[in-house]
Amino acid sequence: MELQERLDEVRARISAAERLSGRPAGSVQLVAVSKTFDAQAIRPAIAAGQRIFGENRVQESQGKWPQLKTETPGIELHLIGPLQSNKAADAVALFDVIETVDREKIARAIAAEMKRQGKTVRLYVQVNSGLEPQKAGIAPADTPAFVGFCRNELGLSIEGLMCIPPAEENPGPHFALLAKIAGECAVERLSMGMSGDYETAVAFGATSVRVGSAIFGAR
Repeated sequence: MELQERLDEVRARISAAERLSGRPAGSVQLVAVSKTFDAQAIRPAIAAGQRIFGENRVQESQGKWPQLKTETPGIELHLIGPLQSNKAADAVALFDVIETVDREKIARAIAAEMKRQGKTVRLYVQVNSGLEPQKAGIAPADTPAFVGFCRNELGLSIEGLMCIPPAEENPGPHFALLAKIAGECAVERLSMGMSGDYETAVAFGATSVRVGSAIFGAR
């Protein structure tokens, strides 16, 4: 199956999940996760009309996205992997959305860089819904306070929450938990769901799903 066909299938399945959930058509954005794929592999997705992409690493992204963004205006690039504070300047310069704000130090670094660069980047807080010690993210119980800190102490506008459920668990309860916390925090956007569970995420209120291998193939 060619990339265009895989992309069309993912889009169709998102649309079907929207209908099944009684949600308006187009209410869920597709973030095509292009990590580990080079510019040449990404261009067919751009040619097929995809404009929102996700990457895990700042340095890798710097090697391909400045040129791709120049070639095609209107691309929206999301950082969906962990961010180190020493990469905050590069991340703010390149990305349109950072989905992995997960600790006070990185929130402060992002705030300082946005002020220094005169650029506003849209921000999500990453929630460690499964309390996994090896995984980044704010504990669910601590998320409202952290969002409040970002808003009130740093003047950051937090528009969404993001989570990555434990691989071996049913993702539904984790998606439901994220939606509940979003209500408590008064944030409107939920980034949840990947290639194996994005239809479930749509049913639980995802406003964006992060799909990589189902579009680009195995890494």
